Amino acid sequence: QVRLVESGGGLVQAGGSLRLSCTASGTIRSFDSMGWYRQHPGKQREPVAGITSGGRTNYSDSVKGRFTISRDNAKNTVYLQMDSLKPEDTAVYYCNADLILLVLGYPRKYDYWGQGTQVTVSS
Repeated sequence: QVRLVESGGGLVQAGGSLRLSCTASGTIRSFDSMGWYRQHPGKQREPVAGITSGGRTNYSDSVKGRFTISRDNAKNTVYLQMDSLKPEDTAVYYCNADLILLVLGYPRKYDYWGQGTQVTVSS
């Protein structure tokens, strides 16, 4: 069974740093695009950062210059390095990935979500 497992969330003071990890477990042929989203209480999930299979990255304006997304294809893992954290970064962070699986010998792309990890930034 393929799934995404996140780790690295927690409580940090404003100005501090955290690194989130998201690892895909199961039989996976390869990754396509991967990304991180977050959801504030009572609000819709919003994109934070994304990275393509070729390594091209994009960020929301609210985190640009403070967060860095990266990937390690050998480890089936995507990371989100979060620096200069602010109280408004407090949210549940979700990993998202387009995974390529072999189905009856043919590659097929599927969209997966992690279970979410809480990030809390105190002022």
